[in-house]
Amino acid sequence: MHTEFADSAWQKRQISNDYDLTVVGAGLFGSIVAYEASQRGLKVLVVERRDHIGGNCYTTNIDGIIVHQYGAHVFRTSDPNVLSFVTQFAPLNNFVNSPIANFHGRLFNLPFNMNTFYELWGTVTPSEVAAKLDEQRVAYDHPANLEEHMLALVGRDIYEILVKGYTEKQWGHPCNELPSSIIRRVPLRFTFDNNYYNDTFQGVPIGGYTPIFKKLLERCDVHLGVDYLEHRAELNGQTRRLLYTGALDAFFDYRFGPLEYRGLRFEHERFPMSNYQGVAVMNFTDNETPYTRVIEHKHFDFARSAFDFSIVTHEYPQAWKPGLDPYYPMEDQTNRIRFHQYAALAVNETATWFGGRLADYHYNDMQETIRSALVSADVWLDTLE
Repeated sequence: MHTEFADSAWQKRQISNDYDLTVVGAGLFGSIVAYEASQRGLKVLVVERRDHIGGNCYTTNIDGIIVHQYGAHVFRTSDPNVLSFVTQFAPLNNFVNSPIANFHGRLFNLPFNMNTFYELWGTVTPSEVAAKLDEQRVAYDHPANLEEHMLALVGRDIYEILVKGYTEKQWGHPCNELPSSIIRRVPLRFTFDNNYYNDTFQGVPIGGYTPIFKKLLERCDVHLGVDYLEHRAELNGQTRRLLYTGALDAFFDYRFGPLEYRGLRFEHERFPMSNYQGVAVMNFTDNETPYTRVIEHKHFDFARSAFDFSIVTHEYPQAWKPGLDPYYPMEDQTNRIRFHQYAALAVNETATWFGGRLADYHYNDMQETIRSALVSADVWLDTLE
């Protein structure tokens, strides 16, 4: 895998051979399509604006602890094809995600299950919980916003203790100003099950995610620190087809205005203790705590006692503007209309494919991204062979 680490190096390099496919972005979607293309014998160039491969799944090894640099990433799927694709590169370690919610020092199990309800109300049977929920719910004929939607689904206690503060920090708006589509459904489990996911298969790849990306891209030419939008003419001129996985509005120079996102900031800190919080992920659901989550990375690898120190990440939501890394699309009506305007332009870009969460302006979990990339590669790459 050939790499360059700065635009200056890229500008000095003379490209003498054309590529069958140039992929913009070395994240999950782009890397999978690049891998599938290289497996077919196609010549692939990957350019990445950041100084590393892996996108937001990027992990580093800090003195033996695998650190998720952009927040917790737990792989999960019920699709055996998606599972087999991932595990051909690395086995999973069977980690089960069982986060804890912290509300002013009160701790609750997530997702909402019989343990949560007992911690809230002291209920011990499913029928007691059902009665309490019926008592708590607020009836709305047509919930007008996220607050009304949640009050109708789960009632006031769960909403005010476990949803309201976290959501308002995450999105930077009061819940009564947010669309209900942000939280489409709320799983209520009437069992004592703290497994956050219902998927058949779950875990974190042994060794982290970055080694998987190295294997995905080992037959490709990879250039880091290269902003495609600054070298568009040169890159377009030396490839048969382009796959763009960046922000769709940026590709079209923000013609209709920028699509809005919510940003994140991560603070990584080393603590001189073997166990900082006892769980991989702790959500802070009050409004006063400035961060939404604290991640203790050694718990993803069952390494609680293997080291006398711990790496901990505090995750802070922040306002976003063009130039910052976008994380969560603000999928309200205004932004959806604007996205469809850009999507209409993308249809006419016959030499370019668009894919991935930024180009689709939709937050997808890893398993959805992997499935989408494999399906897209099957359709697209036939046209290049």
